[in-house]
Amino acid sequence: MGHSLQPVISGDDYNAVYNALSFVIASMGATTFYIFMHAFWVAKPYKSAVTISGIVTLIAFYHYFRIFNSWTEAYDIECNFGQMTKDQAHIANGTCTATATGKPFNDAYRYMDWFLTVPLLLVEVVLIMNLKEKTTMLSVKLGAAAALMIVLGYPGEVSDDSGTRWLFWALAMIPFCYIVYTLFVGLSDSVARQPESVRELISMARYVTIISWLTYPIVFILPMLGLTAAKSEIGIQVGYSISDVVSKCIVGLMVTYIAKVRSFADGENTPLIN
Repeated sequence: MGHSLQPVISGDDYNAVYNALSFVIASMGATTFYIFMHAFWVAKPYKSAVTISGIVTLIAFYHYFRIFNSWTEAYDIECNFGQMTKDQAHIANGTCTATATGKPFNDAYRYMDWFLTVPLLLVEVVLIMNLKEKTTMLSVKLGAAAALMIVLGYPGEVSDDSGTRWLFWALAMIPFCYIVYTLFVGLSDSVARQPESVRELISMARYVTIISWLTYPIVFILPMLGLTAAKSEIGIQVGYSISDVVSKCIVGLMVTYIAKVRSFADGENTPLIN
């Protein structure tokens, strides 16, 4: 569940999270539609990778609606010129304060989303590489490590105690480092053996995945860096939102494009649409 007591934040900070969550909802929805439409235009060996990419953004699209609703329910907006509705306060700048309603902001929605989507993110990257007999085993290993990472991170995320947060951050970093090492080092030979037409694209997708993933542990430790509760809350929500757009939408679109390039290179009658 969420923290038991939400901090008092400014109207600008409330709007920053409000806008970030709205942006992610739109991004996930549009990306889902685009990916599923293009799944019809790729060759059979790559349909699974593209379909999983769409499933990832669809799951995130749903959960971000839940996160958004939980955020708006967790705060009431009070302004110096009288009470406003939340939608009205959303467009006000620097004139409002958001105070806790007593309903906790539910962090579990984000972790439930990650528990489902993070393993699938790794599977889509492995599938688009078309590693033949290595695909299943590698997908299972990376998916299991990703699920373990999310399970270990959640108790720290919902704790207000810095010691507890550091402990579970360190524990979650063990499977995290294994995943990053596998993507960066373990798959380097496989990337080198990819067809020339997609080698650089696959390498780029791998790097974007790694870079986006590296932002998550940094955002996680914001409350342990001496920031106020309010600033930590804003940094976490906006930071995770940006990371999710990159790791799910951007990588998903890259996987879809790689699938179209490979289909075209394989001689399928598939239009190569940018």
